[in-house]
This record gives sequence, C-alpha cells and structure tokens, in this order.
Amino acid sequence: MPAFAVRPDDIQTLDGPASFRKTLLKLIEQAKHRIVLVALYLQDDDAGREVLEALYAAHRANPTLDIEIYVDWHRARRGLIGKTASEGNAAMYREYAAQYGDAVKVYGVPVQNRELFGVLHLKGFIIDDDVLYSGASINDVYLAKHGRYRLDRYHLIHHVGLADSMVRFAKHYLAESDAVTRLDQRPLPSTRDLQTAIRHLRRTLQHAHYTTPHAALKDGDVAVTPLVGFGRSDNQLNDTVSTLLRRTRKRVVIFTPYFNLPRQVRAVLGHLLRRGCTIDIMVGDKTANDFYIPPQEPFRKIGLLPYLYENNLRRFARNHRAHMLRGQLNLWLWCDGGNSYHLKGLLVDEEIALLTGNNLNPRAWALDLENGLLLHDPSHQLIAQHEAEWAALRRHAIRLDDYHTLDNPRHYPAEVRTLLRRLRRVRLDRMLNRLL
Repeated sequence: MPAFAVRPDDIQTLDGPASFRKTLLKLIEQAKHRIVLVALYLQDDDAGREVLEALYAAHRANPTLDIEIYVDWHRARRGLIGKTASEGNAAMYREYAAQYGDAVKVYGVPVQNRELFGVLHLKGFIIDDDVLYSGASINDVYLAKHGRYRLDRYHLIHHVGLADSMVRFAKHYLAESDAVTRLDQRPLPSTRDLQTAIRHLRRTLQHAHYTTPHAALKDGDVAVTPLVGFGRSDNQLNDTVSTLLRRTRKRVVIFTPYFNLPRQVRAVLGHLLRRGCTIDIMVGDKTANDFYIPPQEPFRKIGLLPYLYENNLRRFARNHRAHMLRGQLNLWLWCDGGNSYHLKGLLVDEEIALLTGNNLNPRAWALDLENGLLLHDPSHQLIAQHEAEWAALRRHAIRLDDYHTLDNPRHYPAEVRTLLRRLRRVRLDRMLNRLL
C-alpha cells in the first residue's frame, strides 16, 4: 500500500486521557502555523471551553495561526440525548466568536440528511507537523476533566507529510463543499436547504482518499497509511480491515466499544478460528457503556442499548464456546468503576496496528464517514509500545471463561426484559443493531 515512511521514534503511544488532554493543550499553546481539529463533536462543557479558550489564546499570541475545527453538523445543533432541548454546541461556538472574533473557524459537516443515518466520524488533530490521533471527541469525560473518564487509544505521530495529507483532505473534501457550513456564524441554513449539496457531498466522499506517496522505507521505518471509508461499497477502510483479518497468520487483537460486529467480520473471525489463529477481543462491560443507566435511577429507553450489546456478546461466546475453552478465543470485558470504554482498532501478528475511530459495527461499516491510520512495522520497532498498551488495558479487564459469566437476560431489569421481548416479537432488534 502507499505509505509515509515514519521513524519509530516519531510515534508515541500516550498512556491515558489525562496525558491526551495535556498533550493537546501543550501542542495548541506551541502551535506556529496551523491547527486543524476533526472530531464528532467539541462539547459545551468545561473541557470543551478549555480547548476553545486555548485556541483563541494561541491565535492572540500568533495572529497568523490558521485554526479550523470540523464537527458533525447534526450533533452540533442539538442538545444531549435525554436532556432539555437546546441549540447545542453551536451556541457556544457563536458565543466565543462574538466575544473574540472569527479566529477559530468551526465547520459543521452533514454527512447525511439525518443523524440517524450517518455522521462525521473522522478523527485526528493536526497541529503544525504533529498528528494527535484518537477515537475520542472533546468533552469532560473524554479528557478526564473532572476525574471520571471515557477510555480510548491515543497516539502522537510527528511527520510533516502525514500532517499535510490530513489537512489537505479536510480543506479539499470538507471545507470546499457547499454542504459544509460555518457553525460559529449566523444565520445557519436548515438541513432541508442543504439537501442537494449533501447529496453531492456524499457522492464525493464515496471516492475520497488521502494523498499518500509510495515512500521507500529505510531500515527500521514504520509505514503509515491514512485511510478513509464511507458507504457500503468501495470502502477503503472496510476493505483494509477485512484484508488484515483474512491475512492474519497467528494472532489478532480487536478493540470495539459496542459488541455488534458486521456480518463480514464475524465470518472472517470464524474462518480464522478454524485455521487455528488466536483471537483476543476486548469490549466494555455493559456498565462501562455510555448509555448504561444504574438500576437505582429512572429507566429511559436509551438504556436498553448496553443490554443489546451484551446479548450479542453472549450469543457470540455461546457459539464459540469450544474455542474459548481451549484458549484460542479470548473475550475480555473491561470495567473500571464508573468510567466508560471507547477503544477501537486492531493489532495483527506483532507487525500491524490499525488506529481508528471506527467502532467495527454495521453503522460504521455502512453509514458514517470514518478514517484510520494503518501502521505497518516490519522491523517490529513498536512491539514494546503495543504490548505496554495491551498490558495496561488488561489491568481493568477480566477474561470470560464461558458465556455463562455474562448476565442471563432473565435477570435483567423488568423494563429491559419487556422492551427486548417487544423488539424480538417484530424483529426490530436486528434493525437496531444495523443503526447503532
């Protein structure tokens, strides 16, 4: 594959959300030329305001600094699920622009006409020649602002060519689209007014790609390939994930926050198990899901989701019970108090790592605009970093001995059992798995 040749010393795995936040703020403060932040959202909370204030302060210190933020259009214009209706995060962007001017340009990207059918799920913070890559967005819990955290993976890569390519993608495919609108300015068009432009943007994104050379690798170099994926067909990121899994020789580690694997991925995993490969899959416990509602709190329908994912995991574990018993399939359940789990990606044969925001679920596979960084390390220079990351994650995880380790649906709260029965009766649970 085309790739940038990156020295292993220029690739760093950060050890947690606090380090991620500290690194982000430090890079912003030291920025000389450009800052381009791409995420699902930048939240109106303490962490979001801290980042915005850091961006405006960096511009005051260096008025030539080019600062752009790209977030999902729909997500930015609504309040949080289960909260009172509001103008969303866009109101904060306008508040800061009115106070400090338009030094920070915030763009809303509508990948689909409705949020339910797809969002901007690209990730990557480019600051000068550094790429800070994580599946995390920006809010209090992602940045561990007040103690509680949502765990992700965090990597810092220093390479001017990679940074240039990711900035070029944002400016060409997103900023230049008629569907992409400044959220920090009024008036905002309605989504209906943008429908024609959104259709054109979708067609463009289906053929979008990062500009990547075929760089010659010197001894010890790591090949880094940025990937993008959108739609069910000709999806470069999906195709790469499928190829990586099919070509696994010995072992693959899979991170996914919500156990809802696409059918194609489940089929490949079954093939790997029959070939004798070892598979480790780490997911979050249902209590580490963003939408989990403790039994002592009033139940809302959105609280059904963690139980749907656990049911998927239980069914998968039951179908592969023999592989689990002989240690060929290892299912890891992550849980750390009241914190949540949001990891994504792959580690393959001690040679390949995929960093991505893709949740490895049907929604990511077909609806959302996703990206990732493929790290090919033929000289095994990054093994120590990968092993340290994997060991740190297992400190808060248990390996399932059997599917019986998971809660039996008969023991779920009464509201959950009732909803699950209704969904199964009309087979809506299958449709939900495709949209969530």
